[in-house]
Amino acid sequence: MSSQVRLRLLPRARCMFDEPLQVKVAGLRSRQVVTLRAKATDEKGVMFSSMATYKADGSGEVDLQRDPSLSGTYTGVQPMGLLWSMRPDTLHKMFTKTCSLNPQVVKFSVHEEEGGMLAEATNERLLVGDGVIRRPVKDGNIRGVLFTPPGEGPFPAVLDLYTFSGGLSEKRASLLASRGFVVLTVALFGHDDMAKNIKEVHLDYFEEAIAFLKKQDKVGSKAVGVISISKSGDLALSIASNLPDVGVTVWINGCSANTVLPLYYNKSQILPALMFDPSRMIPTDSGAFNCKYVMHNPLAEENKATLIPIERAEGRFLFVASEDDLNWDSKAYMENMVERLQRHGKDNFESVCYPGAGHYLEPPYGPYCPSSFHKVAGKPVLWGGEATSHAAAEVHLWRKIQEVLRTHLSCDAPQTKARL
Repeated sequence: MSSQVRLRLLPRARCMFDEPLQVKVAGLRSRQVVTLRAKATDEKGVMFSSMATYKADGSGEVDLQRDPSLSGTYTGVQPMGLLWSMRPDTLHKMFTKTCSLNPQVVKFSVHEEEGGMLAEATNERLLVGDGVIRRPVKDGNIRGVLFTPPGEGPFPAVLDLYTFSGGLSEKRASLLASRGFVVLTVALFGHDDMAKNIKEVHLDYFEEAIAFLKKQDKVGSKAVGVISISKSGDLALSIASNLPDVGVTVWINGCSANTVLPLYYNKSQILPALMFDPSRMIPTDSGAFNCKYVMHNPLAEENKATLIPIERAEGRFLFVASEDDLNWDSKAYMENMVERLQRHGKDNFESVCYPGAGHYLEPPYGPYCPSSFHKVAGKPVLWGGEATSHAAAEVHLWRKIQEVLRTHLSCDAPQTKARL
């Protein structure tokens, strides 16, 4: 390495996962061409990496906020491109970061055109902010993790329903807690002492989770927010439509009908499942399948019983759809729901659509995932989207989610609550 070349990560090398980073290089020769690289290993040991070629200015400096990448895993001025353009070393892998206890560690380096390393630096991207309390929950039927911000509060309460692939994901919940929300993320199966698989879903479980969340000392909102993505989107709709105390529901690339598994409440089935036709999966040259149109049409007469009666919901909705979602046609589902609410004279919703974005809209600056294994399909599938547009959508959406939750989950003054 060259003692002259300096690689700086600003404002600091240790930051929150959802915070932008300024990458600067100094001490190069005037107009020198260099390659910047980033690499990280996920929880399953899969290596992800990115690279971009830059030309230093007359002072021998490169600033990713100012200078364009000339070639690599992205091009143009993209200050966070080295993070979101990281690709796995094997096909069809999603960057797995479900546990919040350890930061995402990213190794940045600068290389000469010939390949020799000139400088390196390490970025630790934290999922839990200073003072946030992480508490595993095993209470009644509830299995999950509760995140509580520092300070007396009161804070808005959020129930986080992540993907439907089993187990527990803490990333989004821990980051929201670091932004001032009390967040409970729950598992449905495949976690702790829960069943490895399930054949039906019971709304009573989420009712219990909401009651638990509302009793927490620092919670000040009378109603809770519910945030979801993919299959959990229809669960969130059913929660909002059937249970009290839901102030706002964030639906991200879900369906307008109850999908895959029948839904029960108070020991009775309230919604049958909308199913899919595997023969509609379209193979591609990459080995992954396009599943955009595999679901049966929820508006067909024989499937209308699966539609969720969202007009019953008393709270508000934020509908978020990616135009290039290849998991299913989430934009069409969103349009169906908007039309349904308007037909019932309701205006308790806001809808956002992202051109060029794919299915998995997550907290920003993680590696974009074009394809990975789908547990329900049993095959690798395409998630859709173009990396640059998808990354921009995640930045915008993350701010939007926090804005909507804060606006519609007003908090009372601090009050004493019985500890569980």
